[in-house]
Amino acid sequence: MCARARYGRAQGDTPKTRPLARFALAGTAATLLALATGASTHADGLDRTVWTGADLNVTPHDDPGGTDRRGKIRGTPDPRPTRLLRFGAGAARRAVDVGSVGSGRLYAAVAAGGFRRYATYRAATLAGVFTNTVFGVILVYTYMALWDEKPHLGGYDQAQAVTYVWLGQCLYATLAIQGGGAEKDLMERIRTGEIAVDLYRPADLQLWWLAGDVGRALFQMLGRGVIPFAFGAVFFPMALPTSVAPWAAFAVTLLLATVVSFAIRYLAALSVFWLMDGMGVSQALMVAGVFFSGMVLPLNAFPGAFGEVVRVLPWAAQIQMPADVLMGETGPLRAFAFQAAWAVALLAAGRLLQSAATRRVVVQGG
Repeated sequence: MCARARYGRAQGDTPKTRPLARFALAGTAATLLALATGASTHADGLDRTVWTGADLNVTPHDDPGGTDRRGKIRGTPDPRPTRLLRFGAGAARRAVDVGSVGSGRLYAAVAAGGFRRYATYRAATLAGVFTNTVFGVILVYTYMALWDEKPHLGGYDQAQAVTYVWLGQCLYATLAIQGGGAEKDLMERIRTGEIAVDLYRPADLQLWWLAGDVGRALFQMLGRGVIPFAFGAVFFPMALPTSVAPWAAFAVTLLLATVVSFAIRYLAALSVFWLMDGMGVSQALMVAGVFFSGMVLPLNAFPGAFGEVVRVLPWAAQIQMPADVLMGETGPLRAFAFQAAWAVALLAAGRLLQSAATRRVVVQGG
């Protein structure tokens, strides 16, 4: 069975995406990742991936006896089913045998598809870079005025506060602080009933969407986050480390923050199995993400018992922990433990909610 592409040509089929890849400093990463997966993916690879074979499971053997009345080769079903994953459309489509490539290569291909999907939206990426840079400048001067009145607020000096602002702008789209990542597509697929296709795939539903979201986050980091951060480092005083170790620890915190962010949004998306609409959940997710992640003000600056509470919530693993590790305000091992604990807890909760939802699937449209 072959599904037709719904959103146009494959990303790899148009040269218009090449300037964006160069501008975002991400073309090399995308190419290497695509070569590693050995698959040609679509710009929106999550939605265009379909499963092929007799009854979506079995690939028939060729039978020299002839063809049936529909012109198809007669054959006997393979007692060991082979499931194929197809990427692309038309001549560019390529089938990948799930049983032979292994789960690691499969999810790497899904991540590459997520990267390429967002790499096609060059106008949106440029607009995002401009927006994050402008808001960064506004927040920097606001923070500088606040820190002039209250020096060392939250344990930060003024240079650290400026660094926190630009890091927040860098990670805003990367971690989908306001939503708009994988959960948006997942909510829509649950609402329309297309989730039934996802549930039938011989792949783990949670890992599938996590891989796609990691690809999205990687592009948003390179294409939208790096430029505002570099702008801040050039034109404003920032407290950045000069050795390699803090940057390496910071990279680990970014990976863990991405997983925590996905796990929160995955839980929110699964609620649509019961609510049948994700609008209200998305709005609540946006407000909670912006406030509790520290986008408005560092969580270290929140006073009293309320500050103690917000600093142990999972949103603190998204911006506050990476910022503290980068600026040497907390130990890397403590940050890793905090983020990993929330990642495991939230992914496990998502697994349980997914199991409850799929035992009694109720979807609109299917």
